[in-house]
Amino acid sequence: MPLSAPGLPALPPELAGPVAVELAKPVRQIPSPAALSGGCRYEPKWDGYRLVVVRDRSATRLWSKQGRDLTDRFPDVAAAALAQVPPGTVVDGEVVIWHDDRLDFGLLQQRMVASAGRIAAQVSAAPASYVAFDLLAAGGEDLRGRTFTRRRAALEQLAARWAPPMQLSPVTADPAEARQWFDDFRPAGVEGLVVKGAATRYAPGRREWLKVKSWETTEVLAGGVIGDLDRPGQLVAGRYRDGELVVVGRSSPLSPVQSAELAAVLRPAGPDHPWPERIGTGRFGGGRLAVPLTRVEPSAVVEVSADAALQAGVFRHPLRFVRVRPDLRPEDLPAI
Repeated sequence: MPLSAPGLPALPPELAGPVAVELAKPVRQIPSPAALSGGCRYEPKWDGYRLVVVRDRSATRLWSKQGRDLTDRFPDVAAAALAQVPPGTVVDGEVVIWHDDRLDFGLLQQRMVASAGRIAAQVSAAPASYVAFDLLAAGGEDLRGRTFTRRRAALEQLAARWAPPMQLSPVTADPAEARQWFDDFRPAGVEGLVVKGAATRYAPGRREWLKVKSWETTEVLAGGVIGDLDRPGQLVAGRYRDGELVVVGRSSPLSPVQSAELAAVLRPAGPDHPWPERIGTGRFGGGRLAVPLTRVEPSAVVEVSADAALQAGVFRHPLRFVRVRPDLRPEDLPAI
């Protein structure tokens, strides 16, 4: 396959990069087959970074959903796309890294913050994969006005010649098969499903796709709360790692009933509680803004509902409070 094509028409300016992508809005249940125009098409929701591959006449660039050029972060994907994707092609998909038979978002984040000199070592130790799920241009032609069915057929034809790390995301019109994916793929870190209408066009910047996350319940320790001890507003969850209590997540705001149930089992923390007096408002307790943290004795076990997005045993998205578990003790919980 030639690596350049001087006679190929240039890509439209809006597809030359950065590229605006279609988005998905969350729903609670797997949509019925007729929920979207032309019938629903179900795909796994990968736990990675959204990445658009732009293959022009002579080079390949990788663009994030936010419009950042990530080519230097994923040279393994860029090289594979340069070799396997024809010039004049724009592919929408997700970059992921597998580790121990599970998607590892932490290894992706390491790529994002590593110095330029460390990227080669990370590529060697934990190579990335690219999972394609849409085709926005082929032969220099803008395909976004075509239906999903036609774009998908063209993508499958293109991907038939691929080899890893370039991969094609599976898709099904069968809701029973989608439900099986939803349940069976969770242990591998797949977050749920993305649902698209077979007769729909690609709509940059609009939330016309649907996404439903896979949730399951698990147990955590109440290590702290946002708010007062007798009226907590959010649970700050903990688990033990190498004998140390660490923050593993935070709940969404508690309802009055949930707040009262949690408050009934909270006890003030002793002087040896390892957590700080304030906690950041960002993911994992980071971020510039900080709010007061009311530390509590880590003796109460709480059942929460969590999605599949984990990083080093930490929940990346807010937890949902389910109930207090007075039948369990801290030593019944697994370490991370």
